[in-house]
Amino acid sequence: MSNVNDTVPGPAGPRGATGGGNAVVGYLGGIRDVVVLEMKQRLRSRGWYIMLGIWFFVIAVVTWLTWLAWNASMETRRSTMPPSALAQQDGAGSMIFEVVLAFVLLFALLVAPALSANAINGDRGGGTLAILQITLLTPGQILWGKFCAGWLAALAFLATSAPFLVFGMFQGGLTPGHVVVSLLMLAVELAVVCGIGVGISALAGRPLFSIVVTYLVVAALVVGSLISFGLGTQLAQGTVLANSPVGRGVLYAPVQPNQQGQPLEPAQPAYTCEGPLVEHPAARTERVAWMLALNPYVVVADAIPYPDRSGSVFYSVGMIEGISQSARSALAGPDHSYLCANGVPQPQYLKQTTPLWPLGLGLQLVLTGLLMWLGWRSLRTPAGRLASGTRIA
Repeated sequence: MSNVNDTVPGPAGPRGATGGGNAVVGYLGGIRDVVVLEMKQRLRSRGWYIMLGIWFFVIAVVTWLTWLAWNASMETRRSTMPPSALAQQDGAGSMIFEVVLAFVLLFALLVAPALSANAINGDRGGGTLAILQITLLTPGQILWGKFCAGWLAALAFLATSAPFLVFGMFQGGLTPGHVVVSLLMLAVELAVVCGIGVGISALAGRPLFSIVVTYLVVAALVVGSLISFGLGTQLAQGTVLANSPVGRGVLYAPVQPNQQGQPLEPAQPAYTCEGPLVEHPAARTERVAWMLALNPYVVVADAIPYPDRSGSVFYSVGMIEGISQSARSALAGPDHSYLCANGVPQPQYLKQTTPLWPLGLGLQLVLTGLLMWLGWRSLRTPAGRLASGTRIA
């Protein structure tokens, strides 16, 4: 069994001593020692490797089922769509990438809290946190060490699923930028969840309570952001000018068949707007789009560099790209509520003019930073007040 005293910095000076570059190196060294101690304890468990094996098997099954579903859908499309439309369809890789990415993000949000939400109060309950606190380690080093260890443990699951995202790239319809950006954003979201879990773990007195609260915070980001956005749109009502009467102010261009009798792709735009402009009710979604930006799925989806499909009529978007289009539609506001808003044909596929993901990621980092700061305050010694029944040593 490893000795805690063997993993902390030696008696190089009093706690908080400064010495220029040596102080920075010493501070990072303390964080490294906590990370090493945590990872040794995690890797010693056989259950860790069993979980990774199950994770790999589940992702492989999801990838295989997605491949079969894509082949079945293409058989149906070949008999119903014109050749020009089939040429614009992405390969199997796009569908595999979207499904695997959504699946990985879902289970990452479920696994990360379990890896970090008892990192500190678990040691407090076991009586080992006090041993770290009486060493030269500062509260910041303990906190950041616990965070980095939990993040590295979560990244192991992400690394296990990365080969399937790369496999999707080689199936067509994707570029290396898709995989790189998606893996980077997934890693950032894992860091956010781990930071939330460690901060709550330092604040809460019981591991079970901190785990439940961390899952509630993650649920608030995933589901609560959607509910808040939906309620906000009911309060942010406005009007928009559009051709009237609705449904008859839009004239679609006729689709001409080719020599083989198959329909050709219509020209852009596929419809024209006629009739007087009349005010119609529309939700001012751009005023509450920041609530939607808090969602981890929106952050990841909006950051991926999708190809521009605005020049195509026959196109299909997957789950993640559909989330990105929904976020862009919310940011566009009333101008995208009607096909003929302001008397001009509105594009059905929205380009990314103003990205929404930096705002969402910034708000997530503010929340994580606040919880980490409160957790740092709770780790300072000597403690002025402890919860009833707290074990010290």
